[in-house]
Amino acid sequence: MLKRLYISNFALIQEMDVDFPGGLTVITGETGAGKSIFLEALGLALGKRAETAALSNKTKKCVVEAEFETKGLDLRSFFEEQELEYDPHLVLRREIGADGKSRSFLNDALVSLSVLKLLSERLIDIHSQHQTLLLNQANFQLELLDAFAGSQELYQQYKSDFTRLSKLRNELSQLQSREQQARKEADYLQFMFNELSENEIVPGQLSQLEEESLSLENAETIKSTLIKAASALNGGDDNLLTTLAGVKQALQSISKYSKNNAAFLERVNSAYLELKDLADEMDTEGEHLNFDNARLEEVNVKLDKLNRLLKKHGVKEESELLAVRNEIEEKLSAFGSLESDIEKCSKEIKALEKACVKTATQLTEKRKAAIPAIEKQVKDMLGSLSMDNAVFKIEMNQISELSLSGSDQVRFLFSANKGAVLNELQKVASGGELSRLMLSLKALLAGKKQLPTIIFDEIDTGVSGDVADKIGNILHEMGSGMQVITITHLPQMASKGQHHLFVYKNDHGDQTVSHIRALDAEERVTEIAKMLSTSKPTESALKNARELLNV
Repeated sequence: MLKRLYISNFALIQEMDVDFPGGLTVITGETGAGKSIFLEALGLALGKRAETAALSNKTKKCVVEAEFETKGLDLRSFFEEQELEYDPHLVLRREIGADGKSRSFLNDALVSLSVLKLLSERLIDIHSQHQTLLLNQANFQLELLDAFAGSQELYQQYKSDFTRLSKLRNELSQLQSREQQARKEADYLQFMFNELSENEIVPGQLSQLEEESLSLENAETIKSTLIKAASALNGGDDNLLTTLAGVKQALQSISKYSKNNAAFLERVNSAYLELKDLADEMDTEGEHLNFDNARLEEVNVKLDKLNRLLKKHGVKEESELLAVRNEIEEKLSAFGSLESDIEKCSKEIKALEKACVKTATQLTEKRKAAIPAIEKQVKDMLGSLSMDNAVFKIEMNQISELSLSGSDQVRFLFSANKGAVLNELQKVASGGELSRLMLSLKALLAGKKQLPTIIFDEIDTGVSGDVADKIGNILHEMGSGMQVITITHLPQMASKGQHHLFVYKNDHGDQTVSHIRALDAEERVTEIAKMLSTSKPTESALKNARELLNV
């Protein structure tokens, strides 16, 4: 249950620290005094989005802190899932800086807003006038039906399976689209792969082919030049090697006279041997070198293919071309696995469809079985709220295809007057009638959902004093099993509370500030008397207030 709410620098509130006991607590005060502000602030602690416009002082941060006692609630698993240390005494805190930045804490541990929202759903139910309007929405009606039918866990299982099914159907559609596209691309990719594979591609091949082509194209010139060079070195009587041999012989005759002469001889001898070997190689190369037109054509064809492939794939080196071939090979391999992926996905879809149909059928059975009891209990409750002729019906129809809600389509039908035609709520129910219907549903659901706290924001809107008295009795009865907090304008409702908080405002300098305080027994008499008459209650109003309070 909610134990305490601390608010600082929020709207009309400079600072407010309120304790909340168990049972039924009523909150009253003049219109505009700030009764609903504390609900808005509590919403921040429970994970609602924040705006800097709510800050009373734009230069200071806003702090909202809500304390809950949760003994008896099974929250340990929630803390384990969120990897947080469990403590049954919870403090939810929200800080909003002047710069608009917000931070959320759970027992002083920094957490995300989503964590606060998930936790708050298990701690408290805040019923506002906006929530009454939800009665007109089909998904909310279905949630109420499942709560009554006790089929929430089954529905959660179904939703999980159906969400997975929808995801798989989307995946299958994407796979099939890729397969269709693959069929269009496969032939072209295979052609390119074959083209690259048929050509022997090795790094450095381009330069080698270019060199060989150039050599073959100039074979005759190269041949004659080599032969002439070899002849100049070693051909005929008057050649370079013969002259060098004479130099060798002359140096040999003087080599014994000094080390320098011996070194000269060694160097000339080395040059002689190198030139003789060079002359032999050039002569041999020149003799064997002939113009080979067939080989030139073969080399040029290879060179042309390689250059064409490089240009076609927008690369400059053979290694890049090999990388392109490997990439194409991977794509072709991936196309081959698409078929098995489609088959696997299709099998999983069939299995999930079967599971969803089975669960949806079970949901339908449980929902149908619960409807008669719900209709009777709501009718009885509405009767106790001065709506004896009201009729409440739940219409459930089967839909042809599975949806997120199963195979059921639910409508709440209502008529407030005897003989009136049943119709959808938004078409026939007034604001006061909707409020009483929602209260009836909430009261019946209170025990089923096992929420420790419920807050009603003006559930008595649009009802008379007599009906407000009956609503108060229902809230009082609810308060015997849970914590109930209600904001009200009607004295009949206010008198039913076991505890009474009074909201008021006054001026501090140039600023209007809201305050809240607990009323004692005599102050309650005065406050309810004011609600019955004027700001200065008459004796009859005071007497009437005491009668309402049984004091």
